[in-house]
Amino acid sequence: MKRRALISVFKKDKILDIAKFLSQHNVEVVSTGGTYKYLKENNVPVTEISDITKFPEMLDGRVKTLHPNVHGGILAIRENKQHMNTINEHNIVPIDYVIVNLYPFFEKVKEDLTFEQKIEFIDIGGPTMLRSAAKNFKDVTVICDPDDYEVVMDEISKSGSTLLETRQRLAAKVFNLTTAYDAAICNFLSKDEFPKYLSVSYVKKQPLRYGENPHQSACFYEDTVRKGAMNSFEILNGKQLSYNNFKDVDIAWKSVCEFEPNEYACCALKHNTPCGFAIGKSTYDSYMKAYNVDSTSIFGGIVAFNNTVTADVAAEMSKIFLEVICAPKYEPEALEILRKKKNLRVLKFNSKPTNNHAYISVDGGIMVQSEDLDSKEEYKVVTKIAPTQEEMKDLKFAMKVVKYVKSNAIVVVNNGVACGIGGGQVNRIWPTQDALRRGTGATVLASDAFFPFRDVVDTCAKYGIKAIIQPGGSLRDQESIDAANEHGIAMIFTGIRHFKH
Repeated sequence: MKRRALISVFKKDKILDIAKFLSQHNVEVVSTGGTYKYLKENNVPVTEISDITKFPEMLDGRVKTLHPNVHGGILAIRENKQHMNTINEHNIVPIDYVIVNLYPFFEKVKEDLTFEQKIEFIDIGGPTMLRSAAKNFKDVTVICDPDDYEVVMDEISKSGSTLLETRQRLAAKVFNLTTAYDAAICNFLSKDEFPKYLSVSYVKKQPLRYGENPHQSACFYEDTVRKGAMNSFEILNGKQLSYNNFKDVDIAWKSVCEFEPNEYACCALKHNTPCGFAIGKSTYDSYMKAYNVDSTSIFGGIVAFNNTVTADVAAEMSKIFLEVICAPKYEPEALEILRKKKNLRVLKFNSKPTNNHAYISVDGGIMVQSEDLDSKEEYKVVTKIAPTQEEMKDLKFAMKVVKYVKSNAIVVVNNGVACGIGGGQVNRIWPTQDALRRGTGATVLASDAFFPFRDVVDTCAKYGIKAIIQPGGSLRDQESIDAANEHGIAMIFTGIRHFKH
């Protein structure tokens, strides 16, 4: 018995191979619009969809397959006599193969097109045919991915048809695709920050060798709608990033992007926490300052810049083992130096961070929150003395660094160098002591959250801290203010907390 295939594809890759194959295996090929024209020009016997629907394509191609003669042929259950009698009564021929790929909404939504132009790349007929065929996978073979053409042709060659398990696998791929496709459209159109249903759309970009540990599997998925820093960087040298590299690079790049290019920021990062951070007069200057903060921990770490990597700083970095270097630009001489280390990942970033929300999975659910961006801090001097102009500059710098340190976060700074960084402890005094012991010469201190006791201020006094910046908001704020006044320390409240759990 002659069978029928419906082929309608935007991307024509490999379509001639399977169309010719089906035709040679007694399958009538039916097609639409551009696909019909392409197959006919390449001498594939093909029937136009309008000959099946008895209706012309209309509305600029928006309506061509939405017809009972199409979907009746796809959805009819072959073992159901009532179904078969119904389609026979209406002269509807069963469709056994549906081969469709969709309008490239994923790609076009990222391009510089008008809103109206992007809307036209929302496919309606394609997903409808795919979903119909996927629902009826027991009788219909549905293909949405050209990589599956070979498998289907191989099974037909061997046994005359596809295997049921293959049809079910291909149906699952369809719903996987259409779920992501619809979610991408939803996210493009929606202005609701927290909609009733969480729609996410990501596509697998690359498998990772393993997760946080070798016994864990992992993969990187990129956003199908939004171009961000982590799905648009270029690897100029070295191997692919690992799971831990991705996490570290994300934080390192975000942290240096807090600063304007003329501030020459450098972040040295290890285990998802800065171990050295500085702004300087050049990339070389900022790197050397960040390196000298903790020349031990930087070994095997990540270094990020918000400005061009020059040859002199490349020469310095090549003296130690680093995992990854991140920057928006590199001098040719700098790249030549860095490429001498074949395993050193050198990344060129083409985008600043664009995430508006962070997603954290918990067992049985997922939490979504807005990113800690543009927090509109209001600086309020709460002590008898105010910070000097230089101290104020360091306080603002310290608070930007604090955002990227695990809570309870304490950062001490001197002249644009975060010379002591403490965090990830279960109380605030331990990271304070840790940061101050390492932060020789520090003059200001920043805290991600308020002080529950005066012990932090008293400890600051022992180490010569002149000014403190913190959110305020504790029931014991006055106790800390009084302590600062006793020690002659200026204190500023911002009203904004920066926990990073």
